[in-house]
Amino acid sequence: MNSSQQPLWKTSSSLEELDHLCRLSFISHLGIYFTRMGNRDLEAEMVIQPYHLQPMGIVHGGVWAAFAETVASVAANLALDQNSYYAVGTNLTVNHLKSVSSGKIVAITSPDHIGLSTQVWSIQIQDENKRVIAVARLTVSNLKK
Repeated sequence: MNSSQQPLWKTSSSLEELDHLCRLSFISHLGIYFTRMGNRDLEAEMVIQPYHLQPMGIVHGGVWAAFAETVASVAANLALDQNSYYAVGTNLTVNHLKSVSSGKIVAITSPDHIGLSTQVWSIQIQDENKRVIAVARLTVSNLKK
């Protein structure tokens, strides 16, 4: 098995456990649910609701930022031994490519770099037709508990 096929995760969690962990937090208020965990990527989805929209009737850019940071932060923490470390976001960039006003949205994240002190994750946000509507990159710091 080459390194791209080996599971990245150092912390074992089911999708249900991830959703439960986020229950009653900002994440659950946005309606984000984790839907797939590959060997080196994590996927979540949400259905656009009226409260996600800005006054012009399209999804507010901050929703994409929160969605991207959520899925990548959870993945970054799964890539660490959570008995000793935790990851916190230090830089997030989001490029908004297409506007959306309804439907199911999917975010997929995978690592660009996992080091001892930092990680960098790329996030692609797609609509239900698999059109890329936003791309993001999150840098996190790995901190000792």
